[in-house]
Amino acid sequence: MDIGIGLPNTVPEVNRAGIIDWARRAEDAGFSSLGTIGRLRYGNYEELISLAAAAAVTERIRLTTDILLAPLHVNTAMLAKQTLTLDHLSEGRLVLGMAVGGREDDYTVSGLDFRERGRVFDRQLEELGSHWAGETGVGPAPVSGRRPHLLIGGQGDRAIQRAARYADGLTIGGAPPDAVAQALPALTEAWRVAGREGRPRVVALSYYALGPNAQEQARHDLGHYYGFLGDYAEMIIGGAAKDADTVRALVEGFTAAGADELILFPTSADPDQVDLLAAELPQLGN
Repeated sequence: MDIGIGLPNTVPEVNRAGIIDWARRAEDAGFSSLGTIGRLRYGNYEELISLAAAAAVTERIRLTTDILLAPLHVNTAMLAKQTLTLDHLSEGRLVLGMAVGGREDDYTVSGLDFRERGRVFDRQLEELGSHWAGETGVGPAPVSGRRPHLLIGGQGDRAIQRAARYADGLTIGGAPPDAVAQALPALTEAWRVAGREGRPRVVALSYYALGPNAQEQARHDLGHYYGFLGDYAEMIIGGAAKDADTVRALVEGFTAAGADELILFPTSADPDQVDLLAAELPQLGN
């Protein structure tokens, strides 16, 4: 299983070092991917711009939106152009994880109907395929001759059906290894019914904090980000890996569950967190 690391683009104190220095260190350490989390009505860094900055200072590491809230990009042709441009700038390293999101305020501030987001997303997936295939004149042409690598966020039936029809697999965020193990049979069957070749890819997302202030970091970042969930936010804070043993247990658990990649997202924007995590993962780059 590959092990990636998130950029701290949603951590409140993020700055240039949390993107540029972080990206360089992550590539040097041997992580497989840099991930971003999408949100609109929040003081975070926008994910495509963050990944473009990371692309400029790296050469090998994948660049993964995990996830981008597609229906908020109301001009789907522009979204296609942006993603194709980023795929070119990174020389084919973009992995586009997309979903609808679950925070109504992101849609309200955009003047969009939260209840229509699923239907909008389905239309976008069809339209993006046409743009990426060069049928509409929106370019540049894909670097590798095919669209950017595409993942659908979620683990429910609609996400599985979208993945089987349009994408290369699923990305499952904030769930334990059991969720991957439970989703894989349905995804594999949907893949077969859709007549797809090969096997679908599955990526998982978890949080971590390491060092002497790990508990405080997790509470500050995740409590702020997920505060709207009330008591459930405490479960998310409690589920973050805050020591080396828990990090290793997550890696072992997701490997056993059948995940192809685990992206560990930080709760601090200090680039030293890259080195702290890498020190606990001797398998990086192997």
